[in-house]
This record gives sequence, structure tokens and C-alpha cells, in this order.
Amino acid sequence: MLTAEAVQILPVYRDELNAELESILNYWMKYTLDKKKGGFIGSLDNANTVDEAAPKGVVLNSRILWAFSAAYRVIQKPEYLDIAIRAYKYIADHFIDRKYGGVYWSVDSDGNPLDTRKQIYGLAFCVYGLAEYYKVTDDAKALQLAKDIYDKIEQHSFDVKKGGYLEAFAQDWKIINDLRLSEKDDNEKKTMNTHLHIIEAYANLYSVWPDDILKERIKHLLDIFEQHIINRQTHHLNLFMDEDWNVRSSLISYGHDIEAAWLLLECAEIINSESYIRKFRELSVQLADAAAEGIDKDSGLWYEYDAAEDHLVKEKHSWPQAEAMVGFFNAYQLTGEEQYLRFSFNNWDFVKRYIKDNRSGEWFWGVKEDYSPMNKEKAGFWKCPYHNSRACTELIKRISAQHNR
Repeated sequence: MLTAEAVQILPVYRDELNAELESILNYWMKYTLDKKKGGFIGSLDNANTVDEAAPKGVVLNSRILWAFSAAYRVIQKPEYLDIAIRAYKYIADHFIDRKYGGVYWSVDSDGNPLDTRKQIYGLAFCVYGLAEYYKVTDDAKALQLAKDIYDKIEQHSFDVKKGGYLEAFAQDWKIINDLRLSEKDDNEKKTMNTHLHIIEAYANLYSVWPDDILKERIKHLLDIFEQHIINRQTHHLNLFMDEDWNVRSSLISYGHDIEAAWLLLECAEIINSESYIRKFRELSVQLADAAAEGIDKDSGLWYEYDAAEDHLVKEKHSWPQAEAMVGFFNAYQLTGEEQYLRFSFNNWDFVKRYIKDNRSGEWFWGVKEDYSPMNKEKAGFWKCPYHNSRACTELIKRISAQHNR
């Protein structure tokens, strides 16, 4: 039974998110199509100025593929499908390594291979996007491509002896020394971030290809999170581990905590395993409570905290806010406790006040402690229509189910 507060909040929340989803996608259709060289531009700043020489990353293109495919399932506008088709064709034509398999990390602005390393995080996002694209097109070639990339991850990245997945390889799948996803990351063989997005990709692939071995891999990944990545004392996520799962970082990422809180449970639900669903229902709320430690008095979620140094990174990036909207709503669904609903709705209010760029469109990368926008890309290698559009689609779906009870 919904309370009076929930009855009042939910339809307003859903209507605003419907409008926001269309606003986000309209921005990407208006400003990011590369009409000269094909695909999508590699970088766009806060003033919507294009850097025509910027490289194009597989993460950006895979996330565009996912976002427009997923949005088309919610709002069946033909132009959304057109953009998804554009993204698929660009990936198929420019990112696939025909010789060694897998996908390149980046291509140059003309679409030629640039960074040819096999970053497993990038391969995972490509699987994620391709599976979503298959849901709206029934394109057998796209599904086969997703399976082929999955096979390469399993063949080269899966750690047969100690479990989990190794971070990165050279183009020909040989061992490399620098495994980092980005310059800010620690150079370790196993990371929370890559494992989170492998399981996300595998679950989405399983939803269109219910293979028994794939199901076992998803179970294995859920076990890895329970045994090695979720800190049993704090219920924050361990971010960096060595090959033997020894923790190599004291950093806390509030955004990843709350993202994992709903995403891991969804993966358990996709494989329809009652034992894992029960286990991750409990862990989901624990992760949400841990993430709530990062909520500021303005309802925004802080970026990171280094427990060893007692240092809070006093920035509020856009993507953790999007994940907070979903993750705390998920905790509300699991517990019925309205504090979680307020966390979610108030965080959306924070986004509207400080993160959403009401003048130039889309969301800023984030804001500093004084609420001034961070001078980073509006669209680019990492800034994609993924976290924010997914928050909209997830919440529209969840609110509709909740409100219609």
C-alpha cells in the first residue's frame, strides 16, 4: 500500500523523467552526429563546441548504442532507432578487430585504429550495447558479434585459477604492463569497475541468449562480488585488487556503491536464481546504506572518499547522481522505507538545480564544492548518454510498476 507521500511524488517523478529522457536524447541527436566523417563526434565541451580532431572511444559508441536502443523500447520514436542503427554500423565498420578479435579501445577522428589494446571494460560495454540493440532489431549479426566478443573475454581474460577477470591485453592478446582504464586508476590486474560492467554485459546478453555456460559465469561473478569486492565490514566496494584478490586501495566510490546496489540484484533476477536473488536483496540494501554515507546536506552524492587519508573529493559528478536516483529507489522498493524514496527524489531535485545544463542542454560532467560546473566534456570519451538516460528508463519502468499497484 503506497503512502500519501509516495502517491503524491511518484507520478510527478515519472512525468519529469519522461521529459528528461527525451531532452537528453534530443541533445545527442542535435549536437553529436559527425556528419563529415560518420558516427559521432569524439568530444564536445560545455559550450557545445566540437573538437573535430578528438579520438572516438569504444565506450562512447557502445553506450550510445545501448542508450538509444533502450530508449526506443520505452519511447518508440523512429529517430531513436535510427541513431542506434548508426552506432551499430560505426562499431561494426571501425572498432572490430578483424585479425585478432574483440574491439579496439579507440579510433582516430577518421575512424582508423588508434589505441588497439584490448581493454576488457570496453569489450564488455560493446557486448552490453549489442545485446540491447538486438532486442529492438532482431539483427542476428549483432547478436553473433556480441557472442564473439564474449568468447574473446572468456578465452583471454577469465582467470581459470583464481577466478574473475584480468583487466587488459595488447591487440594480439599478449600480456601488457599498463593495465589502467584511465590515468586516475591504480595499475592492478583486477578491478571492481571492470567486473561490474562485465556482469552487466553478461546479464544483458543472457536476456537474449539464455546459454547455460553464460549463466554459470554470471553466478561466478555474483560470487566474486560477495566474496572479494563487497567489503564485509563496511559494505563499500573494494576498488582495486591484485591477481590473488588482495585489496590494493582504500578509496571509496559512492557512485559505484549505489550502482552495484541495484545492478547486481538485477543480474540475479535476470538469471532467475532464487538463492542469488535472496542473497543480493540483502546485500543491495547494505550497499545502499553504505552509499548513503556520501549524501551531502544538499541531497547530492559526493564523488570519492579515501578512508586511509581521511580525504573527501569535494566534487559531485553527474553519473553518481544518476545511479543514486535508481539505487535508492530500488532500496525503497525492497524495504518500503520512505527515506530511500526521498533520497532518490531529492537527488533528482539536486540534479535539476546544479547538474542539468538548462541553457546549453544535457548534464554537466559535475560541479565543484561551490556548485560551479566542472570544466570537462559535455560529451566525449567517458561522458555519454548512459548513466543519465538509464536512470530515466529504469525509473520510468519502476515507478510505473509501483504506481499501478
